[in-house]
Amino acid sequence: MLTFEIIVGFVIAAVSVAVSLFASGHVVLYKRDSRAAIAWAGVIWLAPFLGTFLYVLLGINRIERRARLLRTDHSSTDGFMTLKDGPSGLPPETSSNLAQLARLIERVTSKELTYGNSIEPLSGGDQAYPVMLAAIRSAQRTIGLSTYIFDADDVGFEFATALAEATKRGVEVRVLIDAVGARYAFSSIVTTLEALDVPVKTFNPPLLPRRFRYANLRNHRKILTIDGEIAFTGGMNIRSCCCSSNNGEVTVEDLHFRLSGPIVKQTQDTFTDDWQFAANEELSGDGWYRELAATGSCAARGIVEGPDLRLDRLRLTLLGACHCAERSLRIVTPYFLPDAALISALNVAALRGVSVEILIPETSNEKLVQWACDAQLWQLVERGCQVRETSPPFDHSKFLIVDDEWVLMGSSNWDPRSLRLNFEFNIESYSRELSSRLNRIFELKKASSKLVTMEQLNGRSLPVKLRNGVARLAAPFL
Repeated sequence: MLTFEIIVGFVIAAVSVAVSLFASGHVVLYKRDSRAAIAWAGVIWLAPFLGTFLYVLLGINRIERRARLLRTDHSSTDGFMTLKDGPSGLPPETSSNLAQLARLIERVTSKELTYGNSIEPLSGGDQAYPVMLAAIRSAQRTIGLSTYIFDADDVGFEFATALAEATKRGVEVRVLIDAVGARYAFSSIVTTLEALDVPVKTFNPPLLPRRFRYANLRNHRKILTIDGEIAFTGGMNIRSCCCSSNNGEVTVEDLHFRLSGPIVKQTQDTFTDDWQFAANEELSGDGWYRELAATGSCAARGIVEGPDLRLDRLRLTLLGACHCAERSLRIVTPYFLPDAALISALNVAALRGVSVEILIPETSNEKLVQWACDAQLWQLVERGCQVRETSPPFDHSKFLIVDDEWVLMGSSNWDPRSLRLNFEFNIESYSRELSSRLNRIFELKKASSKLVTMEQLNGRSLPVKLRNGVARLAAPFL
């Protein structure tokens, strides 16, 4: 005879199976990365109800449809561009292999290469922040600022004050801060900006606890535009730890870039789209968009990446760069979790005789990411890639140099979050002068680094290897 408890148990079990089947079906249909799909399916079935709840909370992309509806006319299409005569705007001395790379990137981004740009690297907050603040203080018409982290510290308050002063003198100011990044400080800078009457919005507020580091669908872009004719972008957030004003000690090294020339419009487009998404306000007019004259000799193009796009633009760009390299690949990244295809591309480049050098921090600020990274390094070191660990302070810089001619710089890391889960903005440039300047920065970092060897990797204790291996299983979420 069936008791009430048995009937309730059957009902709960049936509902659990039905919910898990529905969630698993969603995973199979909409998760592009097979590793992420397998991982989510495992979580859903191994933790009934809880696994489905976590997937609904963290795994479903709710941004894509809304972003498509709000996308403005100047936004690039989400598909391959049909080329007639090949890429335009390349310097005449560009190598043929990099001309092929330009053709690839033009097709996947649907953006034309711009010529006549000036791109200036700015190392650390001590260089970047004064230049950025001077630009804000000299702005006459518009200021657009988008960042992941904007701390309520000495540097953050200095930026907030400069933005408030610009607002008072009639400059149109718009500030966009990622909702997770805005929570990094104990008190939010958003409250300060609102009190100073600076127009500010947060991007995609999550239903998560304060400072949940592994939340996805974040706006990781760092963009500052001034009067539609000067821009800054790169990997640097706004916080005191990036400069020596932090009690005289820099705890985070970073790299940012000052842009002028036609590339500023593509940078402005990206900020304008993000602001419309967050505030439902379209920014237009001469203050935001101006005729841009040539200011230098760099050929450059913006690469917009995000979970609202069906095409993996950044991943295809990195794969193309690895396959087109003939002499050298130099990578600087704080988080290094390439997928199997990227690992294979790097290994194939090394086996072809290309010098592949990868600089990563010796000590990361994200332990899980560091452990997962360590578990993968043998696959690269074994095939001839030179992996080096830079000594503290933690290096948050991000750039890639190919054959001393092509540079990729911006907000993206070599990890699943940048490649699939977050909104990123990068710039590719064809310039031997810029490559030379970044090579000097690379050499300075390399001088204080230590080579990772197979002996070192094999010599780790069994508990460390097990810990790193388990962390690697979570790589699709990190």
